[in-house]
Amino acid sequence: MTDEQSIADMPFEQAMKLLEEIVAKLERGDISLEDSIAAYERGELLKTRCEGLLKQAEARIEKIKLGADGKPVGATPLDIE
Repeated sequence: MTDEQSIADMPFEQAMKLLEEIVAKLERGDISLEDSIAAYERGELLKTRCEGLLKQAEARIEKIKLGADGKPVGATPLDIE
């Protein structure tokens, strides 16, 4: 399994944790240029995974519709732009 495939299967929390670790490592500047480039590329994959999972979650959220009496009468999908 390639790194790209393993990232594609990661849950949001794991991908976010790894992304935060990469950012911290890059901010400290204690890795070589070559390792920095590799970390940045992996970070991009993790960022894309997190964004995709967030979009999926947003699409599942529903708005509750209220009737004239103020009571819930159903739900509609969240407006996705």
